Formats: sequence, structure tokens, C-alpha cells
Amino acid sequence: MKLRQTFGSDKPVIGMVHLPPLPSAPLYDAKGGMAKIIESCARDIEALQSGGIDAIMFGNEGDRPYLLKASPVTLAAMAFAIGELKRLIKVPFGVNYLWDPVATVSLAVASGASFAREIFTGVYDSDMGLWAPDAATALRIRSDCQRADLKLMFNINAEFASPVGTRSIAQRAKSAVFSSLADVVLVSGPMTGQPAETADLKLAKDALPTTPVFANTGVNIDNVGDILKIADGCVIGSHLKVDGNTWNNIDKVRVKRFMDKVRKLRK
Repeated sequence: MKLRQTFGSDKPVIGMVHLPPLPSAPLYDAKGGMAKIIESCARDIEALQSGGIDAIMFGNEGDRPYLLKASPVTLAAMAFAIGELKRLIKVPFGVNYLWDPVATVSLAVASGASFAREIFTGVYDSDMGLWAPDAATALRIRSDCQRADLKLMFNINAEFASPVGTRSIAQRAKSAVFSSLADVVLVSGPMTGQPAETADLKLAKDALPTTPVFANTGVNIDNVGDILKIADGCVIGSHLKVDGNTWNNIDKVRVKRFMDKVRKLRK
């Protein structure tokens, strides 16, 4: 897989655009409405791109507590927001509807995204209940819609959850590619903003020498050097926010400082 073609770099950094709570989510700001959501995302897109990010990914991070099957209202709202924001996007973009792979791939197809991230495989004991995603249906949507170019990023150790069973992370990584056709494998920490274990990253990468493996959570300016020695790329959200707080907007100074360091590491 040619990472530059999909993500804009051979060692890509994907910056998150976290949508504020969408309509029907408990924390939705009905007074501000969709206009306020779009305004917040537009600021984040500008800050990420001006700081030199390689790609961006939209996620409905504000929709707590998360659903395992998409709400029609929030899915429609997220699609509408991305449609309004696309004119601002100058880098490759992807999508992630938490935590529904079928909704995520559907959203990616409708929005023209280059990539999509989700939990596609496994069974989990999670904060949202027993979690059994449906990779088969999600990949059939990609095939039926003739979007072979849409790259699917499989998060193999979900945040807010523990896998049911005893398979090692290396086994789960290999299986995601062999049985479910993962294009990229992601390794996460236990929660948003918490880093993956370096040992887990290495085990996954050693198991998949020819498949890209990305760090998915907890990447920051202090650990990115060690992470990119192992991983083929990373996703970053919280560290680029004002004060490093997940629920704040993106801080363009943090983005520039982070990407300046990444560019030195790439050399």
C-alpha cells in the first residue's frame, strides 16, 4: 500500500477533527445547533492545515455515551457537517463514526473520504455493553459502492473495552488482515489520549511486516520519536488541542511545533 497516495505522506500524521455533540446526543447544544458545530470544525481544520498536518479525520467524539449502532439523526448530521466543510479541506480526509463500522463505511462512501477508521473485528467487554462489530457488512458496502480505493483502518484493541478471549495482539493483528482484509492496523491505549504500549506496537508490526501499523492514541511531542521508529504513521487528537484537553479546539501553535518535529524525524 502506498501511504502517500492515501494519507499525503510516507509516514503520515492524521489529525483529528472532533465534532461537538451532534443532534440527539445528550450533550448537544440545541441553541447553537449545527451552525456552531460547523464553526468549531472549521476552526480545527484551519488550525491543522496551517500547522502542516498530513491528513485529517472527522470523528463524533462528542457523542457520549457512545453507541454501538448509529443513530440515524447523528449519522445524518455528521454527513451534513462534512458536506458543508469539504470546501475547506486541502489534505486527504477520513471519517470515523463511533462505534459502528457499517455507519462509518457508509459515511465514507457518501462523503468521498479517502479512509475510514473503526473497530471492525473481535468481540469486546466494553463500557457500551457487549460489543460485536460487523466487518463483513461494512466491507460489502465498500465493494457494492465500487470504492476499492477507500482504505479501512482496523483498530484492533478498542478504547473503553477489553477483548473477549485470549488471542495475543499479534494474532489479532494478523487475523484482521487475513480474514477481514484490513488495509491498515491501529494499536490503541486504554482510553482516548492515553498512549498505546510500545511493546504492543512492536508486536503488531513484527506480525505484519508488509501491512501499515499506526499508533492510534496518546501520541505527543515527547513520545512521537519512539513511536515512529516502530509505527508507519499515527493518529493524533488530544495533544494538539488547547492545553492538551480532548474537549478543546485545536491549537495551531501545538500543531506547528509537533509537525516541525515530525519533519525532522522523517529526515
